[in-house]
Amino acid sequence: MFRLLFWIAVIFAAIWLWRRFKTPSTPRQQPRREDEGHPMVRCAHCGVHLPRSHALTQDDRWYCSQAHLEQDRSSGER
Repeated sequence: MFRLLFWIAVIFAAIWLWRRFKTPSTPRQQPRREDEGHPMVRCAHCGVHLPRSHALTQDDRWYCSQAHLEQDRSSGER
């Protein structure tokens, strides 16, 4: 019984050491996402949130696409 426990401990120690030395000890730096840190705005027509750099603006209102900008413009002229 002691032999079995000994070999199980040796196998687990070998696996632990192999995993420890296989991965680098320094923390991985994740690449910075393009949209990270950009302020978000809400489309005045559909309510979708998107980065301000991708949004269209007119009269202090933000839109997610040219179609929504035109639809909102035409509905406001009534």
